[in-house]
Amino acid sequence: MNKRTRTVLATAAAAALIAGSAGCSGGKRSGDSRNGKNPATANLGAVIGGTPKKGGTLTVLSHQDFTHLDPARNWTMSDMEFGTRLLYRTLVTYKAAPGAEGGELVPDLATGLGTPSNGARTWTFRLKKGVKYEDGTPVTAQDVKYNVERSFSPDLYGGADYAARYLKGAKGYKGPANGEHLDSIRTPDDRTIVFELRKPFAEFANATVMPTFAPVPRKRDTGPKYDSRPFSSGPYKIDTYQRNKRLVLVRNPHWDPGTDSIRKAYPDKLVMVMGLKHNQVDDRMIASQGADASAVPWYALRPESGVKVLPEAGVRKRLLAESTNCTDMVQMHTGRAPFDDVKVRQAVQYALDKEVVVNSSGGPAFNDASTAYMPDTLFDGKQPDTLKVPLTGDLAKAKELLKQAGKPGGFSTKMTVSNGDKGRAEAIQQALAKAGIKVTIETVDPAAFYTTIGDTTNRTDMVYTGWCPDYPSGSTFLPFVFDGRHIKEKGNTGNHSLFRDAATMKRIDEIAAMTDAGKAVRAWRELDGEILTKAPAVPVLMRRWPLVVGTNIAGAYGQISFGGQLDYASVGLKDPSKSKG
Repeated sequence: MNKRTRTVLATAAAAALIAGSAGCSGGKRSGDSRNGKNPATANLGAVIGGTPKKGGTLTVLSHQDFTHLDPARNWTMSDMEFGTRLLYRTLVTYKAAPGAEGGELVPDLATGLGTPSNGARTWTFRLKKGVKYEDGTPVTAQDVKYNVERSFSPDLYGGADYAARYLKGAKGYKGPANGEHLDSIRTPDDRTIVFELRKPFAEFANATVMPTFAPVPRKRDTGPKYDSRPFSSGPYKIDTYQRNKRLVLVRNPHWDPGTDSIRKAYPDKLVMVMGLKHNQVDDRMIASQGADASAVPWYALRPESGVKVLPEAGVRKRLLAESTNCTDMVQMHTGRAPFDDVKVRQAVQYALDKEVVVNSSGGPAFNDASTAYMPDTLFDGKQPDTLKVPLTGDLAKAKELLKQAGKPGGFSTKMTVSNGDKGRAEAIQQALAKAGIKVTIETVDPAAFYTTIGDTTNRTDMVYTGWCPDYPSGSTFLPFVFDGRHIKEKGNTGNHSLFRDAATMKRIDEIAAMTDAGKAVRAWRELDGEILTKAPAVPVLMRRWPLVVGTNIAGAYGQISFGGQLDYASVGLKDPSKSKG
């Protein structure tokens, strides 16, 4: 769905425990461990706690704040799941259901999934009647148009850029601040919105899941400050929000469940407590005492907590570990030395020991080493191994490539990682050091990570990050990660290797123009392998998203379309009277 570096279940001890209980080795693939026998994956596709009862306070425990809640800027999985399930609605969304059913596209604000015409260059959506904001005013087509337009504003960077990529006449547009509007978005009446695209896009309905296609009334827009107080069109509204401390959501009295088949809105209130230490969150969720019995974690378990969960049957029953459907990568700055040399980048490919990184992330029951950029779901469940590089690396080959590049003694460089990825970064650092590549690690708070690496002028030469397809298509992966035409100086997203390769961009356009879906699928897969040979990035691993919920939680499951994150559309409490807040 989008980029997201994540904190996941790991430690060598936990890895050994997991591998031992599953009877698998470092080479085992995710499909082999999802058989119900592995204690870490036994709850995949299941709903924990039964059906919730209406009422009470759901508490969310977090070590950090959101990256963005403004729908024009919201493009990280956890933030998107929270925002689009609780605060605002989009033209279409994903069904609220566990397992594969959660990948089904369904109408949200719109009455259907959009009507294409003009060879899929024109898309028309009709809005439902009766959808209202928190002040009782109606949601209009003009409000959706306005948010799409404001997503182009230079001071609102970071959001999904499907509009910029596909809307006709969007090049050079800077948003509506000076009274300029996009002619390619028409609103014939308050309930009709029409998008004119510059080229055919048969998957446009899927793109309207993005928060970019949520409504924002012009009179409520406060520019960058809107991040702290988005105006609600969903079942909840913001009562109070203290950055990095506490967010309180209460019911939107004007939300009509008759217009919304997705969101159940079981709790009366949601309280998100921020600024906790990550180990505090894990320990409190595992213990599930007092008010914490009615709590859920915002982020996944950290490495050290794995050994506290899997041996305890009672805790394990409260464990979710759905696939993130994402690929972690080491992306190298191909625009400057030494990574402007393909042989240097290939040396990193061969020097990296992926098995060590997998084990530092919880072992093969929670992660798989990646042999391709796109996740296995875009390869019918199993990634190809185009390069045939051993998972443990090939130091002799790496050193030979460095010699050919004129760096027989190696070189020094820096890599930026999110705080939660420090353990993985250290595993990468140790592996590359064996080939003479000396890496200094710079850690950044997760809330500021994408802003930091999105500054293309001042960032380091290497970054550890990931990408997730927004829906099951290579068109939502390879173009975003490797098309050099959409690189931004600030607020850059996806293409953190700053890869500008003419042959790759030409092929992206050719595949996007294909009308035969099967042919396009095959072409994206082939292009994945072709880019691998040019090595702008090294695919490292695919993860799951382990969460332990409180004993009073019901309706809990990992939403596969939001990277395994808890689905806030359906979660609630077994006994609301036991909650506090």
